[in-house]
Order: sequence, then structure tokens, then C-alpha cells
Amino acid sequence: MKKRQLLISLLIAVVLLALVYLQVRTWRHFDWAVFIAKTRQANWLMVALSVALIYFDYYLRAVRWAIFLRPVKKVSAASLTPSQFIGFTGLALLGRPGELIRPYIVARKQGLSVASQLAVWTVERIFDTGAFGTLLMISSVIFRDQLKTLPYFDKFVRYGIPVAFAFAFCLLGFALLLRFRTAQLAGLAERILGRSPRLAQAASHKITTFGDGLNTIHDFASFVQLVLMSLLIWGMIAVCYWTITHSYNDPSLRMPISYVLLLMGFSVVGGVAQLPVVGGGSQLMTITALKHVFGVPPGLAVSCGMLCWMVTFLSCTPAGLLLARREHVSITQLAEEEEALVGAE
Repeated sequence: MKKRQLLISLLIAVVLLALVYLQVRTWRHFDWAVFIAKTRQANWLMVALSVALIYFDYYLRAVRWAIFLRPVKKVSAASLTPSQFIGFTGLALLGRPGELIRPYIVARKQGLSVASQLAVWTVERIFDTGAFGTLLMISSVIFRDQLKTLPYFDKFVRYGIPVAFAFAFCLLGFALLLRFRTAQLAGLAERILGRSPRLAQAASHKITTFGDGLNTIHDFASFVQLVLMSLLIWGMIAVCYWTITHSYNDPSLRMPISYVLLLMGFSVVGGVAQLPVVGGGSQLMTITALKHVFGVPPGLAVSCGMLCWMVTFLSCTPAGLLLARREHVSITQLAEEEEALVGAE
């Protein structure tokens, strides 16, 4: 497992180094003095507001997770909030291998199986993808005249939004298949792995537990709450990006909310390729979009892109580390335990 994670990290590092090399070639005449000056001129009260919005967003994620848990256990959002901060801190410090710390902490604190919380995490991803895709679609329809002046907008409408919804529907189809055909899929796994009874039993148990964990929507009212909460979460992130771009006193960054949602799309796509601590994909895609799509000067684009990444991705780290200390847990130890337990269950 560790060798596979190392290989994945090395591949991501190669891709990111190639992207950095291309950026350096493109910005051979990059003016670092402009970069420093623009960063210093940012309105840091607005940046602080952005951090506060992101922190509140983590609480909203805890509220949503509590709704997911209703069918099996009633818990308060306050009790789940530390796990959100610690989990996202693990993601910031460890990269994608730290992604599953959140469901592991929730499972450990609430006395639930890790597989069931991995199922909740999967459903959470479905709602996230669907909510963000919905906001992009609404924005592209309402503000079409405003957006069509941007380069590549037609390609974005033709390919970007459909791909986002296709991904969400694929996840939804996978989840529904596991939810309503759990016994059949568990039996199929046992038959395929029949030559190894121990492996067959383990696979069947994982599928059964994961399928049971997908029973995350208590009733129609809960479904409506989850949809509205997901839209609110991504709406808050959009407002956060808006405050960051408007913290610079520069006309090129006085973006309307329609532009901000599109910028978020680039950041989300780039966020798939993240290295521990230094990030990578998210800020590179954001910087590239700012320069080539929105026409922001290079020095200002780098400053704003880095600030967006620090606020939305890295700002949780101080609170996450403090909460981890209060909970007497180690981020790296959590990652190791989560990896071992996921492999064992």
C-alpha cells in the first residue's frame, strides 16, 4: 500500500514539475517586485473574512454529516466539527492519502464501522459534485451573456458541465447499486474469490458493511436538507473566493460571481493533484485561469492564486492541529491507523 502511495505521489510530482516548468517558460519575465507589491496591497481584513467563511463552512459540513448519520445514530454537529478540521488538516499536510482521515475519526469517535463512514464520505462526494455542478449550470444560464465573452466558454459549457454531472451520476449509480443490491454483490464476490475462503469472506463483509453505510438519507425531508446544505456549502466557498479576489484593489480582479464560480471550477479540477503541504494542482490551475481566461497580469495572478489556495485549503491547519492536540491524536498516526483498518475491514 505504501509503495503504491509513493508511486502515485511521484507521478503527481512529475506532472506538477512539468506544469511548473511550463509556467516558468511562459513567465520568463516574471516581475517579482510586482508580485510582492500586489500581495502587500491586499485588504487583509477581507482575507480574514474569507478565512472566517471557510471555518464556518467546516461547521456546515459537520451539520451535513450529522444529517447523514440520522438513520443509524443521532449526533450533534458540534461533536462532528473537530473531525472536519482535523480531517482537512490531514489532507493539507499529507496530500490525498490524508483524505480518508475524516471518516476514520468519525467512525472511531461515534463507535461506527470505518466502512460505513467511507460510504457516508462517498455520498458526501456525490452531493458535493452535484451541488457545484448545479451552481455552475445555473450561473452559465443566467449569466450567459456575461460569460460568453471569456475565451473557451463554449468548450466549458459543451464539455465541462456535462463531465461534472456525468461524474456525479456515475457515483450515484455506483452508490445505488451497492445500496439496493448489497446481498447480490456480496454473493458475487464470494463466488469469484471462492478459492480463497478468507479473502472471499473479507470482501463480502466489506461490501455488506459499505452497502449498509449507504443508508444515509433518513427521509425526503432529510434529502431536501442535504441538497440545500450542499448548495449552501458551495455557495459559501464561492463567496470566499469573491472576497479574496476583491481584497485586491485592482480592476482585473473585480470579478462578478459568475466569473468566481468558473474560477472555482479550475481550482477544483486542479485539486485532484495535490502533494503534501505544498499542494500543487489547485494553485497552478487557479493561476493559469486567472492569467489566460480572465486576463489578470502574471504577478497579480500568482499572488491571488496562492492566496486562494492558502485560505481555502491551508487555513484550517492551525485549528486542526490544536483540535488534534486537544483530542490527543496525531495526524500521521491517524493516517497510518486509517490505512491499516481500511485494509483489515
